Amino acid sequence: MKRWLGIALVLMLLLGGLLAALLQQRWERALAIDENGLFLMVEPGETLAAVAARLQAEGVYPDPWLLRLYGRATGLDQRMRHGEYLVRPGTTPAALLELLSSGLVISYQVTLPEGITLARAITLLQQEKQLERLLTGPSDPLLLTLVAPFENPEGWFFPDSYRYERGATDFDILQRANRAMRSVLEEEWAQRAPNLPYETPYEALIMASIVERETGMPSERAEIAGVFVRRLCKNMLLQTDPTIIYGLGDDYSGDLRRSHLRDAGNRYNTYRHRGLPPSPIALPGRAAIHAALNPAPGDTLFFVARGDGGHQFSVTLAEHERAVRKYQLKRREDYRSSPPPEAEAE
Repeated sequence: MKRWLGIALVLMLLLGGLLAALLQQRWERALAIDENGLFLMVEPGETLAAVAARLQAEGVYPDPWLLRLYGRATGLDQRMRHGEYLVRPGTTPAALLELLSSGLVISYQVTLPEGITLARAITLLQQEKQLERLLTGPSDPLLLTLVAPFENPEGWFFPDSYRYERGATDFDILQRANRAMRSVLEEEWAQRAPNLPYETPYEALIMASIVERETGMPSERAEIAGVFVRRLCKNMLLQTDPTIIYGLGDDYSGDLRRSHLRDAGNRYNTYRHRGLPPSPIALPGRAAIHAALNPAPGDTLFFVARGDGGHQFSVTLAEHERAVRKYQLKRREDYRSSPPPEAEAE
């Protein structure tokens, strides 16, 4: 009897060792992931059991119970963080749990260029496949809550590159852009030049948006701001095309006509209405805000596009009219409203 018991014990040990070896082999086997990797989304509140079941259903890992057991034994199942993860080829189940508890989720980036309108910014955000859509447009009530008491949210969002994770919304990005703009505007307002014709930072923001839209060469921002500031101080009409175009909205077809310049019904028509327009007309960057608050000194009151991306500045109306005849009425063959790439990079 003792002999048979001994044999049975040996067999049990051998079977146990064999089973342990098989389990170890299965545990250490890498997940079934191709060379492109696996994009794994862990939803808020999702459990390890749910993730393991999903991996089994997708043919990535056949032993979800082993994953659950190891997670419970190590406590990693309680430290799992939601988000999107890139699981690379060769990842083992243990390495997967370490990844899911690390919080090293995939991040994406979206750029809002300087000088675009809020409507364009929202369009760019809604083209991001990883961002969820909440906003209906520039006048969405969610945006209005950010800029109260102002009725138009245009201009209140700082153009920059923003990183985000899957599951973020277009509103999340604009919330951050709004905080950034308020911070930049506050900093630049505190360092403004004396004797400017602005009573509030908001008026400076409006001017900065005009400077942003009028500037082809970055080096001209301060000089363009100087022209507009002097015109304001002299109670002259600003007479800037970008404000009219903004006021036309979807009615602008790309051709600014004389009838547009005469239209007093357009509140943004600075050929007919003195002072600043009712709101910003674009999202200005820090450089444009700085220029609006620190304009270049001088006597110039006019400027006209030369056709190479830059402008010809004039002190008198007679000088300006000569420049218009030279650069606008007889346009060069290679006329362009923006500078060539090498000039932009300078």
